Amino acid sequence: MTSPKLFDYPLFALGFRAFFVLAGLSALLLIVLWNAIYNGKLSAANYFGNVNWHAHEMLLGYSAAVIAGFLLTAVKNWTSRQTLTGDSLATLCLIWLYGRIAPFYAGLLPDAVIAAIDFAFLPALAYQIAKPILAARQYFNLIFVGILLILTIANGLIHAGILAPRPHLTWLGLQLAVATIVLLILVIAGRVFPFFTERGLPGVRVSSKPLYEYGAIGSAVLTYGLLLAGINGALLALAAGLAVLFNGARVWGWYVQRIWYVPLLWVLYAGYGWIILGFGLTALSAYALVLPSLPLHAFTVGGIGMLTLGMMARVSLGHTGRALRVSNAMAIGFILLNAAALIRVLLPIALPGWYGSLVYFSMLFWLAAFALFIYVYSPILTAVRVDGQAG
Repeated sequence: MTSPKLFDYPLFALGFRAFFVLAGLSALLLIVLWNAIYNGKLSAANYFGNVNWHAHEMLLGYSAAVIAGFLLTAVKNWTSRQTLTGDSLATLCLIWLYGRIAPFYAGLLPDAVIAAIDFAFLPALAYQIAKPILAARQYFNLIFVGILLILTIANGLIHAGILAPRPHLTWLGLQLAVATIVLLILVIAGRVFPFFTERGLPGVRVSSKPLYEYGAIGSAVLTYGLLLAGINGALLALAAGLAVLFNGARVWGWYVQRIWYVPLLWVLYAGYGWIILGFGLTALSAYALVLPSLPLHAFTVGGIGMLTLGMMARVSLGHTGRALRVSNAMAIGFILLNAAALIRVLLPIALPGWYGSLVYFSMLFWLAAFALFIYVYSPILTAVRVDGQAG
């Protein structure tokens, strides 16, 4: 007689369910906490320090949860082999959750213990997706294991910089985390954008050109490599300009005007557009024409934010047996998040004196977008599939 599973609920039936709920909630809670800390309304001991905590949690907290949910689900589809469910999935979720809580035990727990708790998640995730990929001998998909290991290195640099202390290592780790997540998005985009476009627009056929595919990834790698090396000026501007051209040409090759009638498509294209804009602003920042925070938030709030929200919305519908039609409420959420990026990235250029107020309003739009996600999708993610299938 087998013992019953402790977490035998729909929420733990497949990776996207639990991790997308955690991601949505963290997108709300982490930003509310950050606003309280930023405005001096909350003072709490923090292992990372306030600014580093905000950056770390949005990259290695929120974004890592979305990545975990997507990869645990996608690898199951690619390999036809089961990924984590039930108690094992809940254990991985708890490791992630403890990593969010432990930094606030600074002074109560040794710093090395806090670092170890947070550090454990990404290697554990990499191991869990490597197993089915290796079992299915899909060695080309090990690129995603490699990307997770690079993220692990980035997290390790962040912690090394805090424990040493060597602030430049923490800065390097945060920059590497941004670069790795954006590059992961660019790799995944090449797989899903043409497929999603054809599925969402009957009769449309989309093709990818190898020159644009390799050029888009290569120019992005070059740009981020120069940023990590601290190289500015003409060389960085040239690399970022190439990234704009190649990624723009890549997206244009997939683009069909009818995407604007399908929110699940335009949110992804808009997110990619923010990444392209991020490279353009990077070229300008190379000559100190704009503040470095503007391209950074184009990549994060606009690119990572829009694309992760759009992917969570689509994956949650498709893998619960529902029609791939987003609700009006969620379409409004997409618009609100796009507005948050616009307010955070572009308006400060025109209204630099309003910077503090613009950051605040951007936060409100971000919170509204993810509140709608939780409102619409938490019932979907915690219920059984409507078609009666497993998962």
